[in-house]
Amino acid sequence: MYICMCNAVTDHAIRRHAAEGVDTFAELQARTGCSDCCGACEPEARQCLRDALEARPAVLGFLPVVA
Repeated sequence: MYICMCNAVTDHAIRRHAAEGVDTFAELQARTGCSDCCGACEPEARQCLRDALEARPAVLGFLPVVA
């Protein structure tokens, strides 16, 4: 589904960018242009990004690194 009609950004694209490491809405905007025109999509785009970040698997940073 299209989230940002002005820049043709879909919910799939937002989830993919989150999976690739985008952590903030500013990063999402820089990569996709989402919400840079009229701004009408900002609330839905932010929610989609939040949902994607919550669904991202947690990284276990406390495990030792094997050399």
